[in-house]
Amino acid sequence: MAHKTELTGPDFASGIAMSDLSENSPLLGHAHGKAVVLIRQGAEVRALGATCSHYGGPLAKGLVVGATVRCPWHHACFDLRTGEALGAPALDPIACYELQRRGDRVIVGSRQSLAQENPPPKSPASVVIVGAGAAGAAATERLRRLGYRGPITLIGEEAPGPVDRPNLSKDYLAGSAPEEWVSLRTPEFYEQMDVELRIGDAAAELDPAHKTLGLKSGAALSYDALLLATGAEPLRLPLEGATLPHVFTLRTLADARSIIAAAKTARRAVIIGSSFIGLETAASLRTRGLDVDVVSRDALPLERVLGAQLGQFVQQLHEEHGVRFHVSTTPRAIRANAVELDDGGVLAADLIVLGVGVRPRVGLAESAGLTVADGIVVDSQFRTSAPGIWAAGDVARYPEPRLRTAVRIEHWVVAERQGQAAARDMVGLGAPFRDVPFFWSRHYDVRLAYVGHATAQDVIELTGSLPDRDATVVYRRAGKVLAVVTVGRDQQSLAIEAALEREDEPALEALLRA
Repeated sequence: MAHKTELTGPDFASGIAMSDLSENSPLLGHAHGKAVVLIRQGAEVRALGATCSHYGGPLAKGLVVGATVRCPWHHACFDLRTGEALGAPALDPIACYELQRRGDRVIVGSRQSLAQENPPPKSPASVVIVGAGAAGAAATERLRRLGYRGPITLIGEEAPGPVDRPNLSKDYLAGSAPEEWVSLRTPEFYEQMDVELRIGDAAAELDPAHKTLGLKSGAALSYDALLLATGAEPLRLPLEGATLPHVFTLRTLADARSIIAAAKTARRAVIIGSSFIGLETAASLRTRGLDVDVVSRDALPLERVLGAQLGQFVQQLHEEHGVRFHVSTTPRAIRANAVELDDGGVLAADLIVLGVGVRPRVGLAESAGLTVADGIVVDSQFRTSAPGIWAAGDVARYPEPRLRTAVRIEHWVVAERQGQAAARDMVGLGAPFRDVPFFWSRHYDVRLAYVGHATAQDVIELTGSLPDRDATVVYRRAGKVLAVVTVGRDQQSLAIEAALEREDEPALEALLRA
């Protein structure tokens, strides 16, 4: 949900002394009725809007990294010189203000217009983007912001087009965010960008040799550059009753609408699977007043991802809000009003949500002869094995530079940033992708911030206090830091992300000791 930054601090329109500005430390104030941060770097000062354009995070509490400022909530990244949104999840720029110098004082003037990008080095004759999720939507906008003016077609299977998928299991499902907040962009936005948005006419056949894409309607599109951002689809268990009408998965806006409609008359919900999506759904349904049971084959929720201590903390957090857990068990069958467990238990249920994982949607790529191995295999610039075709997002298996191995990561921010990186490469501005994976998960009033990527750690270290919601959890293999989760330590999370980007191990270790 978006938040508004209150006007507080100095009036920068009246001026402030340079000596009151600390190096690389955002100072919150206001000018001309708007919240503004000033950032000093040597003799240079920048004046920017104080509110992140994603969910309204406070940039005064963010971190300056080089020529960027980063939001403490969800790690969006903005250019200090222009306000341009350089890194997702923010897609819109923040305001950038003119400055005047009068002796030792800095005075904030009027808002600057965002400069138009020069034409990029390369300009494909046409671009087709298959998939209107995080990666596809972000790539579309980045192409235009990079100055590409050629034809773009964005193809999405589900109405209404690009949506803020993380919100589907959080505020929107909980009833605390209106549906108009869920759509990332309106059809009119794409019209203004001169992008053809085709919704409901899915891609059916890809011919890399002739650079054509066939749609289910029978239409055929030619492309010079094509991005496969087909994402992933929820798994359904091979279980008796798994297709009954009161059994749902949660991936699309239509899924969320169906769950919300069912929740209006339901009293007992069962969540099968203790994944992030399953637990966030449990929290949202508890907020709506339903009784909620979670069935998990694991002894602790999220233990395989986060370890025992964090898993236990998350479980206790949910239990404090009335959620009941049934662990180390699996469902045997789903009935019209119950879930039968393999340990003999029976849970009353008139609403069931499956949160048991997803699989990458690789069928189109596979039938076209692209290299596929648990996702579409790409290089460090998201190029597939076929010339002129890129892949990004949940479907892409890419070389992670710090792990020095190929991975496929199912995170919203990662997907958006991969789409942006693929767009840069399409127009000749590409470089090896080095962004550190990041995701957040919220459970009631607790947010977990995860940077890095760990799948086979051998040591998990906890500092701080999880009960006090002030903690850091470090995942190592052979002594090397793979990933870090923070609770209530947003500044530290940003600093750790920056150290991981630089592969600056001494700085990273110093941050973890602080």
